Amino acid sequence: MPSATANLARRDDLRNVAIIAHVDHGKTTLVDAMLRQSGAFSAHAEATDRVMDSMDLEREKGITILAKNTAVKHTVNGQELTINIIDTPGHADFGGEVERGLSMVDAVVLLVDASEGPLPQTRFVLRKALQKRMPVVLVINKVDRPDARIGEVVDETYELFLDLDADEDQIDFPIVYASAKNGRASLNRPENGGLPDSDNLEPLFQVLLDSVPAPAYDPEAPLQAHVTNLDASPFLGRLALCRIFAGEIRKGQQVAWCKHDGSIERVKVTELLITEGLERVSGEKAGPGDIIAIAGIPEITIGETLADPEDPRPLPLITVDEPAISMTIGTNTSPLAGRERGNKVTARLVKDRLDRELVGNVSMRVLPTERPDAWEVQGRGELALAILVEQMRREGYELTVGKPQVVTKTIDGKLHEPVERLTIDAPDEYLGAITQLLAVRKGRMETMTNHGTGWIRMEFLVPSRGLIGFRTEFLTETRGTGIANAVFEGYEPWAGELRTRPTGSLVADRAGVATPFAMFNLQERGTMFVEPTTEVYEGMIVGENSRDDDMDVNITKEKKLTNMRSSTGDELVRLVPPRKLSLEQSLEFCREDECVEVTPTAVRIRKVILDATTRGRNRGRQSKANA
Repeated sequence: MPSATANLARRDDLRNVAIIAHVDHGKTTLVDAMLRQSGAFSAHAEATDRVMDSMDLEREKGITILAKNTAVKHTVNGQELTINIIDTPGHADFGGEVERGLSMVDAVVLLVDASEGPLPQTRFVLRKALQKRMPVVLVINKVDRPDARIGEVVDETYELFLDLDADEDQIDFPIVYASAKNGRASLNRPENGGLPDSDNLEPLFQVLLDSVPAPAYDPEAPLQAHVTNLDASPFLGRLALCRIFAGEIRKGQQVAWCKHDGSIERVKVTELLITEGLERVSGEKAGPGDIIAIAGIPEITIGETLADPEDPRPLPLITVDEPAISMTIGTNTSPLAGRERGNKVTARLVKDRLDRELVGNVSMRVLPTERPDAWEVQGRGELALAILVEQMRREGYELTVGKPQVVTKTIDGKLHEPVERLTIDAPDEYLGAITQLLAVRKGRMETMTNHGTGWIRMEFLVPSRGLIGFRTEFLTETRGTGIANAVFEGYEPWAGELRTRPTGSLVADRAGVATPFAMFNLQERGTMFVEPTTEVYEGMIVGENSRDDDMDVNITKEKKLTNMRSSTGDELVRLVPPRKLSLEQSLEFCREDECVEVTPTAVRIRKVILDATTRGRNRGRQSKANA
């Protein structure tokens, strides 16, 4: 990064900016509209929605998971301008991606929903930008929503800046009012629910030209390019995505590769790629401020520097927040292992895949456990770890995944645990139920706001482990109407024992096939997770018990046939449809002695110890020890 005392030059034809926002406030839709209005889609190209969400999981869940960049070329007031846009994730669980994205840019566009206002993830990503002393452009998006409250949302955003200790320069930000879906923006505040008075995004482009600082560099400084992300090409191998801070880099040039361990190696740049719209095209050279991709260095990793071989000056390594949640990931050890299209079932293949994840994911860690076929994987949150497991499942891996746990710290000789700031929006009739739900999870209410619309907003500080399994209960209590968002706040002393799941499990006591006859008799005991004809095994959890203890059940029992005709013999068995749990719901449901079996075709919950006799002995020993 250029020194403050040098005589700095600027690239006036270039702007590097990151778009930050809460999940689903319209970041990716705004980038789509900017690309369309800049002619990035050729006449014959198919202009799909949410082009920046390239992963299947991103499209399915409607969230951004990986930070990605695009280049928009646009003429603003007769000046040719290239805007490198980094689309960052809005979810705190992918904070490592946010921090990497911010290390590539000179300013941020803060996108806020005109109805929902600033939410917890907005606070998370904005805090990161303000810590880096970056200028902010505020875009109030979705101003045409019927429930828009533009003036109040602007006031709430100012309050958020003050709350995050922003200085006077940072608070003096320009405001753009936009409807990304309609591709319109304006500097004039529209009526609530009305469209901006401009019919395109030109006012936003003008604000970006005027408010985002052009990349500054020291013309005398040697080459410094920071590796901020990794990609792969089937033809070129590993690609290192770099932001050039000083100097110039050319295709075929020899550069100094400054590694994590302090060593320096001379390497050759075999290919240099520059982003144009959504495509990467081959280029001959790139200069300060450019965001490029480099091929030819197969072992390069995030945070390392490419420098001048005659005068190598490494840049600081990228640092990210500590992981807060961990789970054990190992090979599939169930009786059905290897029978469901999973072609990657060995410990070596699982470990190789986890090691590959570490290369591109700076906020994740993999630690050994007592077992040679299982590893402790630490990450920012439940969602980030569940996304990793889902990706591995789709790649053909079979896994056993343990219950998520919190990563604790010892500070001044005392045990501390991570704490989350939880924001809840819900109808006011559920206030008592929500407060009670969080009281047993050691949650402390910080603030409560009643908008006078029948909805309330509450903020709680809750231990991270209290939020494991919280979402399902919360949605049940609020009849699916409540919205809950949590963001990592810090560490506090251990809060003591928390109440776990209030219900027990229905556990299959033998292998076989689930029968309608057995399920009809069991469904009054609780909720079933499996359908008739599902293959089960001893120790597999087939349902949720309505009481707090586990119950071993025979779900494979068949109706006895006799040679006597019965008047009720031809009656149909009426079964309640089973509750199908997704991967995230299965991880939330788990207790300490349970784990999740994940294969390409199924997600099952099972006991860690499958044998019922051994489980009974262990329970007996534990109750004696507690007595």
